[in-house]
Amino acid sequence: MNAMLRPAEADAAPAATTTPTLQAAVADACRRVAPLWPLAHFVAVNPLLGLTDLPFAEAAQRVAATEGARITPARRVRVEAIARGEITDADLAEALRQAAPGPLRPADVAELKRHLAEAHDPTGDALPTVLSLAAMVHRRDDEALADAQLAQWAAAHYDQGQAMWASPWRGLRPYAAWRQQAQRDRRPEIEGWPGFRAAVRALPAHADALIAEAATALALPAPGLPLYFQRLLATLGGWAGHARYRDWQDELRGETGSELAELLAVRLAWELLALRLGGPRLASAWAGSRARFVEHGRDPRRLRAFMVDEIVQRAYEIAWQRALATKLAKPSVSAAEPAPRAPVQAAFCIDVRSEVFRRALEGSLPGAETLGFAGFFGMPVSYVPFGHDAGRAQCPALLAPPLTVHEQPKRSSDGDRAARLAQQRTRNLRAAGWQAFKRAAVASFAFVESLGLIYAARLLLDGFGLAGHTPRGRGRDDMEATLPPPDVRLELATNLLRGMSLTERFARLVLLAGHGASSTNNPYASGLDCGACGGHSGEANARLAARVLNDPAVRDGLAARGIAIPADTVFVAGLHDTTTDALTVYDRDDVPASHADDLARLEQALAEAGARTRTERAARLGLDASPEGLRALLARSQDWSQPRPEWGLAGCAAFIAAPREATRALDLGGRVFLHSYTWEQDPEGRVLEQIMSAPMVVASWINLQYYASSVDNDAFGSGNKTLHNVVAGVGVMEGAGGHLRSGLPWQSVSDGTKLVHEPRRLTAVLAAPTEAIEQVLARQAGVRALVEHGWLHLFALPPGGEGLQRRGMDGHWERFA
Repeated sequence: MNAMLRPAEADAAPAATTTPTLQAAVADACRRVAPLWPLAHFVAVNPLLGLTDLPFAEAAQRVAATEGARITPARRVRVEAIARGEITDADLAEALRQAAPGPLRPADVAELKRHLAEAHDPTGDALPTVLSLAAMVHRRDDEALADAQLAQWAAAHYDQGQAMWASPWRGLRPYAAWRQQAQRDRRPEIEGWPGFRAAVRALPAHADALIAEAATALALPAPGLPLYFQRLLATLGGWAGHARYRDWQDELRGETGSELAELLAVRLAWELLALRLGGPRLASAWAGSRARFVEHGRDPRRLRAFMVDEIVQRAYEIAWQRALATKLAKPSVSAAEPAPRAPVQAAFCIDVRSEVFRRALEGSLPGAETLGFAGFFGMPVSYVPFGHDAGRAQCPALLAPPLTVHEQPKRSSDGDRAARLAQQRTRNLRAAGWQAFKRAAVASFAFVESLGLIYAARLLLDGFGLAGHTPRGRGRDDMEATLPPPDVRLELATNLLRGMSLTERFARLVLLAGHGASSTNNPYASGLDCGACGGHSGEANARLAARVLNDPAVRDGLAARGIAIPADTVFVAGLHDTTTDALTVYDRDDVPASHADDLARLEQALAEAGARTRTERAARLGLDASPEGLRALLARSQDWSQPRPEWGLAGCAAFIAAPREATRALDLGGRVFLHSYTWEQDPEGRVLEQIMSAPMVVASWINLQYYASSVDNDAFGSGNKTLHNVVAGVGVMEGAGGHLRSGLPWQSVSDGTKLVHEPRRLTAVLAAPTEAIEQVLARQAGVRALVEHGWLHLFALPPGGEGLQRRGMDGHWERFA
């Protein structure tokens, strides 16, 4: 390379270097990146979150240009589905009818099939960068060198304590930290970049100045800047998502984040260095390529190809919607008149895994009523475990927890509490020191040689799945959380009960069941826990909610608001382990003796429901329902070699907000999020708006994470779980190097031979008048974009009995047949 060669800047576009233009371009590119939550509280997020302002087909074209990825299955997959009859001509015709009219829409099914038979592989559509051109011009992988150096730097800069030696520049902003390290990095010069360190020293000291200088040197026309910046961020893999997560947390606190913009500056610096050091051939290649960022999307034939793929995907989803509509049309087989009082009511998270358990519990305890609500049970708290100083957010990712509660020993004196606190903090310090020692260099030699045999027994027990493991973060029954102030408790209780339409006909015993999962040697363990609880198990929220609802002062306040809870109603909390389907009841000692028989009947029914659920789940895991098969299912939670302890939310396809009577008699196969909602109790539509703007959106996030990880795991998933290595304590890389991976492992969506999660966009069904739904959409622009741009399908079950209604992307409602 020729040192410090600067390209001619006569053809630079002056408008591109103005501060407002650059700021807008950077902001646009950064908002296109979906946040990636750390492994400690990994929650599902739509990896295409930043593109939902675009119609689905246009977003697909943009993803192809920026990532070289697809967001619909390969055409051969859908052609094979048509050949098997899984997609009929009637489905294709209906999908065509629903598609937006225009000259690019095929005229009929025959034309649609002709287009489908044409080759279309969007994975080769990624637009060029200076580094990708350098790799071709110089016939060596300069892009791989830059990726490797960026990945190593990012892992050191964002390390959360995994590394023994911290980066000396961690206290600096990302661009400044990278610049300090790069000035000392000799590897690029060894691999053919002479003058690299001097060129780095010549770069501006601040990120915004670097972005402005790079924009001038790269001479991209202003209209192409947002797409170009997005293309660069896509090359950073999960590190871009991690930086976006940090900005997201700042935004939840009302602050403006700049972490991702700093990371963009780092990537731009590599582009600028490559251009300055790359010689005239590279400068010429870039000058001939940059116009493609402006011309992107102008070729109607290319857009038609993506439209065809989206229409066929829609047909695949319509075929499934027909089956769901048939089930919903069947009359309920429940009793003609509901019992005046159920023997028990049990509220579960809306998670699709709860659907199976709810069905089983209703079959095990006749007359029992089950409800669905977001698993944090309306308790948006930061929960500080006993002996710790920092809390964890036990609430959905859309929220910043406004309340902090502290775990403390039950019914203990101040002196006892202080003594136990000192003991717990001593244990915490010992545990941290032990973990640090095990990671130290000495641990790989003398420590293993001298003490390795001590671990032989544990190694054998773990290897055969015989060791007992306490799932991380589970609450202890001898602990409880501090309560919020009285006025806050009343508001929390009111919102919870109205939010799940439980304002009358209370049972003597009401169970609030959170959920969590059990697995070992699993970096993605938190991804199996409750997403509504911020990627943690939900017993803390359920226990807090039960205590709030049992508070006499809260009940007096509720009665004044028209919610009268009988004096003999007792709320209890539990935790559903979705890996073993055991449901543990907490705080049994707080249940009065008068309800001992009620609790015994409930626990017996819960045990039977767990057995029924395990039998149903065994088939999905390839196990039979024999005693050996069920023992194998339970053993998966203790097996450190098991890549699939459970299927999580694989298969999720629909969200239904309706009274339980609408779905009680239906086997929905663990594919549906079930939220309780009674329109008659919500005349102003406030609860409906909360449901549509929060749980329905979160369900769409989960659905689209599984969707994207199934359709293109290379781009939106994390690859082979057996090759994962935890990086910086925040994520995983596949193998010994590379960028941080995002999304779900392949083993979470496939059994090794076929997809277990069939990629379908979410079908949302709301038991409410269409007029009320439209009022919410008019106020919630983000939700309206999801519907009108084809990211989810919206249906209504109006109370008048006119049948299932579908909302078109044009805003019109029609009966779905």
